[in-house]
Amino acid sequence: MINVVNIELAQKLEQAEIDLLTSRLSAIQNIEGNPMGIELQTFGTATAFLAKNIPGPSFNTVKGLRAGEEHYIEKILKFYDQHDIPIQFELTPAHISKELLTYLNKLGFYQIDFHTTLYKQLFEESHEDTPNITIRKLKENEFELFGEIYTKGFQMPDFLTSGVARNNRVLYSNPNWTFYLALINERPVGIGVLFSKNKIATLAAATTLPYERNQGIQSALIKKRMMEAYENDNELLVGQARFGSVSQNNMERAGMKIAYTKAIWVKG
Repeated sequence: MINVVNIELAQKLEQAEIDLLTSRLSAIQNIEGNPMGIELQTFGTATAFLAKNIPGPSFNTVKGLRAGEEHYIEKILKFYDQHDIPIQFELTPAHISKELLTYLNKLGFYQIDFHTTLYKQLFEESHEDTPNITIRKLKENEFELFGEIYTKGFQMPDFLTSGVARNNRVLYSNPNWTFYLALINERPVGIGVLFSKNKIATLAAATTLPYERNQGIQSALIKKRMMEAYENDNELLVGQARFGSVSQNNMERAGMKIAYTKAIWVKG
């Protein structure tokens, strides 16, 4: 039983994030012609993720950089500069040092945000079903629906629906990934994703249609994924959310604990 957060646990949680994004982007990279312009490169313990044709920082980020690896930073900067992509570092409290932060600052970087990592030791427990909400696995022919809910839930432009569907469909046959659909009275209202590797399950993307919120849909999706993660012999459940967000609150209500908050650093 894990009762406290230590360096070993923090490393496992961070590696779970790296494994998830590596798996996702590697699958997208293997789409014929690599239309999203995916590249992945390691620098010491850090992994630099680059998705030239997927806007935003979610897929264009550096994870795993540790104190003592300052000599890799300029190489990482060159990697992103070659593709004209803004760089973002996600730094965990387990691996930073005064020297690392000072070095980043001298190069013009500054902290712009916090992001919370949560965890839960998995064990057998009962979960009551939420009235009127059904959670089932997504079918292979439902990824356009998945894309529609995803883009509406995250308030993305409608024209991205097909791209989201394609970029997730490539993961359907991968045994590490499971996709879920939430329904109210047979009406699709939300989606959730679970990634599992090395006995650690990660709550991946999840969202609800804006006009269907405040009905317990996300809590039901968390409980379903938590239950199936345990049934599939995972020992830990991991999740990430913006600090103090509704998503973080839902995870905490489901029994997850805050492990740490990551510092997000960008260049000015």
